[in-house]
Amino acid sequence: MGRTDTPLVLVVDDEPAQRALLSYNLEAAGFRVATASDGEEALLLVSEEAPDVILLDWMLPRVSGIEVCRQLKAQKGGSDAAIIMVSARSDETDRVRGLETGADDYITKPYSVNELLARVRANLRRVRPARAGQVLEVGDLTLDPEAHRVHRAGQELHLGPTEFRLLSALMEKPGRVWTREALLDRVWGRDIYVDTRTVDVHIGRLRKALMAKGGEDPIRTVRGAGYSLD
Repeated sequence: MGRTDTPLVLVVDDEPAQRALLSYNLEAAGFRVATASDGEEALLLVSEEAPDVILLDWMLPRVSGIEVCRQLKAQKGGSDAAIIMVSARSDETDRVRGLETGADDYITKPYSVNELLARVRANLRRVRPARAGQVLEVGDLTLDPEAHRVHRAGQELHLGPTEFRLLSALMEKPGRVWTREALLDRVWGRDIYVDTRTVDVHIGRLRKALMAKGGEDPIRTVRGAGYSLD
């Protein structure tokens, strides 16, 4: 995977030493890392950086970790990131509250760095399987992100890099209706300006490539909304 395809982990903790320790170990494990020292900064970075996994401390200044989690999960079309709550609160009631608020996982301090890295990888495989190197299979389509190959009904298809990334996003969430804006963020990145009509052009190219060796069009256009892989 190229650097821009490397999974991004957002570390949210108000203790500088903790942020430095996690950043060091995550980068050594091959992840990109962003950090925030309070809840407000975390919410801002999530909207700007679109992390894949968030390591979220419960006790934070300004906005608590539990409130950050609640707000992210309540957002319509909000973050797809996996949220791992990291807390010194080890009571069962606290763990249940964290998970019921929307956290995908909960780990208590003190923790083993190896266990935390394993939790990050496990959650990444769930929310972004292609970025974790996992082969995607939907219907008669197979996408191998490591080999950068796509097959349909056993026949290899040839896709351009943008069409490959589009298909990867669609296959990670089959049945989900992606808006053009969401696809722009996922495929082109948030810091690049591209007209939404560009999405339509590349979807057209992707459709042509997918049907090049037979088969029906697997991409559904949802009028006024976007596209879905069914």
